[in-house]
Amino acid sequence: MDELFNVKKPLQITDTILRDAHQSQAATRMKLEDMLPACEILDSIGYWSIECWGGATFDSCMRFLNEDPWERLRTLRKALPNTRLQMLLRGQNLLGYRHYADDMVEAFCAKSIENGIDVVRIFDALNDVRNMEASIRAVKKYGGMVEAAMSYTTSPVHNEEYFVEKAAVLEQMGADTICIKDMANLLLPADAYSLVKKLKERVSVPIHLHTHNTTGTGAMVYLMAAMAGVDIVDCALSPFANGTSQPATESLVATLAGTERDTGLDLIRLNDAAVHFKGVAAKMEKEGTISSKVLRADPNTLIYQVPGGMLSNLISQLKQANAENRLEEVLAEVPRVREDFGYPPLVTPTSQIVGTQAVFNVLMGRYKTFTKESKGLLRGEYGELPGKVNEDIRKMAIGDDEVVACRPADLLKPELESVREQFSDVAKSEEDILSCAMFPQVAPEFIKKRDKSCVREISVEWIR
Repeated sequence: MDELFNVKKPLQITDTILRDAHQSQAATRMKLEDMLPACEILDSIGYWSIECWGGATFDSCMRFLNEDPWERLRTLRKALPNTRLQMLLRGQNLLGYRHYADDMVEAFCAKSIENGIDVVRIFDALNDVRNMEASIRAVKKYGGMVEAAMSYTTSPVHNEEYFVEKAAVLEQMGADTICIKDMANLLLPADAYSLVKKLKERVSVPIHLHTHNTTGTGAMVYLMAAMAGVDIVDCALSPFANGTSQPATESLVATLAGTERDTGLDLIRLNDAAVHFKGVAAKMEKEGTISSKVLRADPNTLIYQVPGGMLSNLISQLKQANAENRLEEVLAEVPRVREDFGYPPLVTPTSQIVGTQAVFNVLMGRYKTFTKESKGLLRGEYGELPGKVNEDIRKMAIGDDEVVACRPADLLKPELESVREQFSDVAKSEEDILSCAMFPQVAPEFIKKRDKSCVREISVEWIR
């Protein structure tokens, strides 16, 4: 067996149970109270890191769970003192859906690290490294570990050479690790072997592979990547694994046991943690938070390149228009829009932009209407599109408007002071300011409710 492996050292594991696993399967609805009982066991396992923050968790905490995302992070930091805590950051978009000025990016990275984050996985939806510069610089400045991620996709412009060259640039920019971020499980096993092997030859920093099991190939992808020498992979404990989530931690640990890539993790301890999350999953299924659709593999993703979260958005939009029966037409339209728009990878926010435009094209006629976001993407407001744009479509969308050629954030004025002033009557801390900056409709209302609740609790305590 050992002759199968190019590298003779343990494969390291990042567990996504506290972030991407429930974001992928349960709409990011796992509460802090569901996490804390398992933290002592999780902290003793020996993971390379635990992903527990960022992505959609920040918004979801305030919008749906009545939790302060910063307080969640601080609490998890105390509960997991021996394990690296990892987060996902959308580069210049931070955790919101637009570009923020550099001063905002620096402040957010500083506070994330101060409150307990060790590893920041930074990506850009277009793989435009200019949109990653400010966050890479800030994370390094404040002592965090930079994991620079490449959004993996396939297209006429996205080949092995593209990703190897991109990785070399990110290493030069200061990346401590390079992540292949395969958000839709499009990276096939043989391609994973070849890409990892070439990356290991070209860059000297560790390679971290992130995939899902959306198309049913995730575990095979990890095995082949392990054979090629990948350093770290993302897995999820079994109660929230597979389907649109990551491959199961326990299964991969068992597969590699006794080989040169033995993870060294203890299956018994993993099972102890899994027992707790089985109860959490059962509760969430009963509440209807977990849909059976996200638990199944769907090889159609290989054809349409539609990640799980994007699919649920498309279904929701069609429901609202009483046109659920037109889903197949929309799925077929997505690759056509993507080609016209210069082959952006389909990950937040480009997945929503391309998907919504595909819905409009099917329901109203091709390019009869453009969303504001589609116009922005074609105008270059999100960064440089990877491939050649259909210029006829661009002209229909933006007319004679000039296409942005510089780094988009260079057009933004510093904004931290104005946001601080705008929300001075609501925000009680620098963290509150940052929450309000990213979610101005959600955060102020959450903070008011939170503070009201705190006052009530203090009053009750005083009466006692």
